[in-house]
Amino acid sequence: MTACAPGQRIRITQQLPFGQQTLTTSVEGVVVRVGQQKTGSWFAHAKDDKLWIDRVELKKDDGERVICNLDQYSAIDVLDGASQGA
Repeated sequence: MTACAPGQRIRITQQLPFGQQTLTTSVEGVVVRVGQQKTGSWFAHAKDDKLWIDRVELKKDDGERVICNLDQYSAIDVLDGASQGA
């Protein structure tokens, strides 16, 4: 996962393979929380017998909170390294 920290303004761009096309979506906001969280899915030989996913919680400019599950098709761009207070 690309290093980002609470208070940074970032853009997350995610791609979804869809047939012969690729759907792309982006979201911008200030990082509230970043880390791994386990899912309800079971995965053999993983920590606590659960599947762990990288997640970033953002606060958008309009106040909406968004949680992004990151995968190999996700890119994080740091837009401003200064802390803005989440």
